[in-house]
Amino acid sequence: MASRQTIFLNLAAFALAATLAVAGVQPAQAQSAVAQRNRVVIQVSDSDPAKWNLALNNAKNLQADLGPSNVDIEIVAYGPGIGMLKLDSPVASRVGEAVGAGVKIVACEITMKGQKLARPDMLDGVGYVPAGVVELMSRQQHGWAYIRP
Repeated sequence: MASRQTIFLNLAAFALAATLAVAGVQPAQAQSAVAQRNRVVIQVSDSDPAKWNLALNNAKNLQADLGPSNVDIEIVAYGPGIGMLKLDSPVASRVGEAVGAGVKIVACEITMKGQKLARPDMLDGVGYVPAGVVELMSRQQHGWAYIRP
């Protein structure tokens, strides 16, 4: 026998489907709209600690406003911005806090190669992408919002 909660959820789903059908919304569109998570990609290509702090504040504010479980955040660093992901970075503790809070922070391997940096030179928790600009482009093509502080 189904629990009251299961019965309630089934009735709610049926009512939502009926309402959307009357409004002319197709089931696939409705499922996509309901299941769509907030996704944001943030570009940091400046070596300025103030820009990094702004990007990290943006990420923290997004999580505070939307809830950490309701938003995927990725910060992409390339060019001069990659210096803030090195072990001796002035924003190292903030980067660590962001990674600990679920923000994905990635470094461009093309930039790393150009600056003769290796993974042991970088902060713990940093991810890597082959090309930062390609990562930004790909995320935007897949519907991610784009921010450049």
